[in-house]
Amino acid sequence: QVHLVESGGGLVQAGGSLRLSCGFSGSSFSDHYVAWFREAPEKGREVVAAISGNGGSRYTVGAWNDRFSISRDNTKNTAYLQMNDLKPEDTAVYYCAAKAAPIGAVRMTDAYDIWGRGTQVTVSS
Repeated sequence: QVHLVESGGGLVQAGGSLRLSCGFSGSSFSDHYVAWFREAPEKGREVVAAISGNGGSRYTVGAWNDRFSISRDNTKNTAYLQMNDLKPEDTAVYYCAAKAAPIGAVRMTDAYDIWGRGTQVTVSS
């Protein structure tokens, strides 16, 4: 049974940085696409970034690609989301998701069948 556990969230001032981690328990991590989604109050869950199993293909939402960066270390079964220059509107619960290849549209929540429980990120002004 595969599990995902997010960590690294917390309270940060505007302009600060956080690095979220997504720990994968199970085998064949490198066979899985991984994505980060976020869900703010009264908003739907939206994709932030996604990365292929070998890290060779990455996608970040255009509005954030100058501040957010996804990466992975397959030797540690961990994916990361580096977030810089955080803004109050980045406040949300951030979720890690995974899917063994092949995958559909990486921006869509229903492309993923493994989800973590989320980690809260709060950015104060």
